[in-house]
Amino acid sequence: MKLTRTILESASRRTPVGDTLDRIDQQRWLDNAVGPLRGAVRGLPLGDTRDLLHGVWLGHPLHPTLVQVPIGAWSSAAVLDLLPGQRRAATVLVAVGLAGAVPAALAGWVDWAEQHERQMRVGVVHAAANATGAVLYAASLAARLRGRSFRGRMLGFAGLAAVSAGGVLGGHLAFRQAAGANHAEDVPHVAEPGWHSLGQLGEFPLGRAERRMLGEVPVLVVQETAGVVRVLADRCSHLSGPLSEGKVADGCVECPWHGSRFRLADGGVAAGPATAPQPVFETKVVGDRVQARPPAEA
Repeated sequence: MKLTRTILESASRRTPVGDTLDRIDQQRWLDNAVGPLRGAVRGLPLGDTRDLLHGVWLGHPLHPTLVQVPIGAWSSAAVLDLLPGQRRAATVLVAVGLAGAVPAALAGWVDWAEQHERQMRVGVVHAAANATGAVLYAASLAARLRGRSFRGRMLGFAGLAAVSAGGVLGGHLAFRQAAGANHAEDVPHVAEPGWHSLGQLGEFPLGRAERRMLGEVPVLVVQETAGVVRVLADRCSHLSGPLSEGKVADGCVECPWHGSRFRLADGGVAAGPATAPQPVFETKVVGDRVQARPPAEA
């Protein structure tokens, strides 16, 4: 019990590392890099590849999956560098890591360009650390191919340190700042059970988004066709944008913040950057009253 209490007390205190990470998103000077980089990434002619890189088809961001290749290859190379007779295998792994870093970085940049301001500040530093690591590994590979194995190993260890720092920043983005998380996941758990009246049918003009409260949960209400009412969670699963302020067209609603599009019928993602679907409420019209209940009871 005493050991457990000590661990909990230590965890509750702020740490130098945690304080440093928290201060990064307050550095407004980073905006000098954020603005031009964001414009450049958004301007890339990626077409449908953009949603592929976001991970729309996967149901969650693709970037964390892709980074397993360079991190795994480079970590394995570092282990082999400590063992005798593994020079060639370590060199191959360094090269594999460099090849895998390209799509991982592209997916990361595409996600980064659709985040909040503070997340993008941390993301720029995260990318800088990883870019430094990639440059060090490129130099390591060049040294190894020229037979300078000691120099190659040292550069490799330095590269691993840089990408490890980048990994810490990536964890901060994902778990502290909730970048890439499903911001509508809690809706079925916090919405009050049972049927709720949202208003009279005449209060919802055809094809126009309206916002109502279902208990403490904001919902989007759209009368898609005469008597057919769709109710979705109003907070966008991408970054909690207000869908009720977005455009309704072609059976979808578009988030006004980052342009994610969701199907009204089932909440499915029609276009990213969102990857998680919107919770959909079951609806019925009783008399002239529109009623809805949470997805968990549907």
